[in-house]
Amino acid sequence: MKTTTEATGLNDIQIGLLRMFDRKIPDDEVLEIKKVLVNHLSGRLFEEVDQVVKSKHISEKDYLALETDDFRTKAKDE
Repeated sequence: MKTTTEATGLNDIQIGLLRMFDRKIPDDEVLEIKKVLVNHLSGRLFEEVDQVVKSKHISEKDYLALETDDFRTKAKDE
């Protein structure tokens, strides 16, 4: 028999959060919870991007090249 985690693909933390919020929540609280989650996840994303930029030695020069250079491939008939 499959457990809830296997059937839904949710991990234990996700299931716990669903159980925690298994009640009527006012819209203003939902918005507050969403903001907390977005702030947390965006912080993690910025940390990961900074790590990749550092590990790949991406510089300001590389970013400027992305703004000005055309990286699209040319059509074969051109």
